[in-house]
Amino acid sequence: MLSTHELTFDYAGGGRRALHGISLSVAHGSTLAVVGPSGAGKTTLLRVIAGLFQVRSGDIRLNGESLRDRAPQQRRIALVAQDDALFANMSVRENLRFALRRKNSSETRIRAVAAALHVEPHLDRRPRQLSGGERQRASIARALLSDPLALLLDEPLAHLDPSLRRSVRDEVVGVRERFTGPILYVTHDHVEAMSVGDSLAVLIDGRIEDVGDPQRVYDSPRNLTVARFLGERPMNLFEHEGSTIGIRPECIALDAQGPLMGQVLRREAAGADAYLDVQTEHGVLAVRVANTDRTRAGESVSLRLPEPAIRRFDRSTGAAVA
Repeated sequence: MLSTHELTFDYAGGGRRALHGISLSVAHGSTLAVVGPSGAGKTTLLRVIAGLFQVRSGDIRLNGESLRDRAPQQRRIALVAQDDALFANMSVRENLRFALRRKNSSETRIRAVAAALHVEPHLDRRPRQLSGGERQRASIARALLSDPLALLLDEPLAHLDPSLRRSVRDEVVGVRERFTGPILYVTHDHVEAMSVGDSLAVLIDGRIEDVGDPQRVYDSPRNLTVARFLGERPMNLFEHEGSTIGIRPECIALDAQGPLMGQVLRREAAGADAYLDVQTEHGVLAVRVANTDRTRAGESVSLRLPEPAIRRFDRSTGAAVA
């Protein structure tokens, strides 16, 4: 297991705190996806765990042993950055062999890992001759060949074209076939995070705001901060009878018999779906509909908010109310 305990980190000079008491754990054979906006501290967290940054307080433990005072090369943790960081003057094969420099270099093993990540046909090429997806797969292969006990992935799909993201994401998930240690995967994309993570943590402004089963975190966020962040469109929020009410756009139904009246202000296409911004007595609510729905701006609609989909939050603290 890889875990952090009340991990705190300040930027150089103590000018700003980047991580505030981070406590997380990733079990053997499990992937924890950490999602958050730019500047939330995601990359900083990985670099602290890898030993590239020195913690101010707290601890990092791997398989029960503290890593806090160990140098990066002693931690047996592989970090794959969003920039592939392959050696430009080496072939892919040489890059992979570099990970085995202090071990018995095995061409068979290199080929096996390269084949698993679909980079075997490119072993004799230089990184500049590869696509972004191929370079990232080669970086992950190199990380696996270093025999890590834990794997850290820092937005590995960030620089890939949308057409490549799904295929490379599937291959990242497939890493589990060759690596059974804990994986910590950070991203700013909640769909990506929910796809790869066995569990999900939301990191905002250096604080863990929620952690747990990905669907639970999405459906029932622990506070308003998470409710406002997660989702292609964030959760609709409005004040009602002393509480803040929340409901996801996909949970609101267009229903001719619905009790809530509104007028469509705008329609936004989103692939197979569309979003309607509807002016109601509770403010503007986003409603997700199928793109085949013909409702247009200017039309009056009736909405139904199913009770099971409604979430309530304390107005003063922002915490979810059971």
